[in-house]
Amino acid sequence: MSYAGWILLTASLVGLSCGFIGALLILRRMAMMADAISHTVLLGIVVAYLVTRELSGVHMLLGAISAGLLTSVLVQWFHSRGVQQEASIGVVFTSLFAIGVVLIATKVGNAHLDVKHTLMGEITFIPWEKIELPWLGAIPEAVFILSLVLIVVVAVILAFYKEWKITSFDPALAASLGIPVVLMHYVFMSLVSVTTVAAFDAVGAIMVVAMLITPAAAAYLWTDRLAVMLGLSGLFGVVSAIAGYYVAVWLDTSISGSMAFATGVVFMISFLGSPKHGIVAKFIRPAVPSA
Repeated sequence: MSYAGWILLTASLVGLSCGFIGALLILRRMAMMADAISHTVLLGIVVAYLVTRELSGVHMLLGAISAGLLTSVLVQWFHSRGVQQEASIGVVFTSLFAIGVVLIATKVGNAHLDVKHTLMGEITFIPWEKIELPWLGAIPEAVFILSLVLIVVVAVILAFYKEWKITSFDPALAASLGIPVVLMHYVFMSLVSVTTVAAFDAVGAIMVVAMLITPAAAAYLWTDRLAVMLGLSGLFGVVSAIAGYYVAVWLDTSISGSMAFATGVVFMISFLGSPKHGIVAKFIRPAVPSA
């Protein structure tokens, strides 16, 4: 595959994984948790590096997942103690991210782990960092990891589709039916953490947040069916990745930034043109005469 092809494949895998997860985040009214976790995983990555002094390996993934779960637990704990959920997310997000930044500045030293790389990522390096696999040959490591994450995300969503649907729309009903709502919540937070850290090194926190929230928000405007929303969210993520890449090449600018911008364009098109909730549709829809 060509250099550009690997970049497009990597970004498309991010768009699919984040799109599927983002649809459930939007329905659960937890969109800002995506922003929080995409930043606080930095703390888990830094701590994992400080313990092992290695910049790659499963320990980095475990550290990031742990940080994501810690974020979720702390947000829920503060919220259960009477703090508004938005305020809980803001406090936990900024505090844990700040700790990670301080640790990078004071403890990491000359290792290739910096805040700019964390926020923006560097997808242009992806095609050069390859691993050898049986039957497949040399492929970028990020493509392999993101493919595994996508398989896990799709498998978990399909295996517990009914449970995700009920817990997303009516947690009280789910609890009355015997569905372990709290367990499902933390399983979902684990999926968010895994998806976030898998895309973290390639595209950075900004694009992860954009891919988790914006395609799902656009898909929400087009349909009221969960299955369709999941499909549209993943599709919008892929379209944004491909369009953003070619805009970046055209303007000679940041690829991740252009992809994040493309998600905003997709949302604006949906906001204006969706047949049910779009601004244009509301203007041209005939008024219903009063009785």
